[in-house]
Amino acid sequence: MPAAVNSVSELPMHWQNAIAMDIASRLARNLTELRKSRGLSQQQMAQLSGLPRATWANLESGSANPTLQVIAKVAGALQVSFEELVSAPKATGRRYARAELKTRTRGGVTLRSLLPDPIPGMTLERLELPARSGMTGVPHTAGTREYLTCESGRLVLTASGERFELEPGDVVVFRGDQRHAYANPGPSVAVGYSVVVLAPAP
Repeated sequence: MPAAVNSVSELPMHWQNAIAMDIASRLARNLTELRKSRGLSQQQMAQLSGLPRATWANLESGSANPTLQVIAKVAGALQVSFEELVSAPKATGRRYARAELKTRTRGGVTLRSLLPDPIPGMTLERLELPARSGMTGVPHTAGTREYLTCESGRLVLTASGERFELEPGDVVVFRGDQRHAYANPGPSVAVGYSVVVLAPAP
């Protein structure tokens, strides 16, 4: 009866090579899919991760033999776990229940993430403001732009000393790096959607 194998290094060399090639193939496929799902180019991902453009291209081609430090930078840039980078292909779709989406409350206002996965440099949230309530926004980094649209009810945005009143369907674009606040002056719940586009790092 063959002896038990306790680690990959105890396997025959051709098996070790096959496992390494399978992991590299999974990494390449997952990196490409994760990057494209975020609408980013290899050059943009290389900048976000602090890696040379050629290194990222090699990773997606499956020809690279990355160190743990490189993989850590890649995972950080994509905001995913190491496991997700090297895991086998998953189903092409998945339904997320409302309870699975990140939700928080500030000043009586409920904010819920619209997407289950983070998108580098961007946040998308649903804002639900009870009647006659308000919330002070948190200024973001310099150069950030924010978009606010009203879905139902009536919203009032105050940004940099200016006041904007939004009816359903209206959108206001403003500097997210300035002081701003949201309010619902009406007698019923108001719902809006916020998209924050952070300025890229210099």
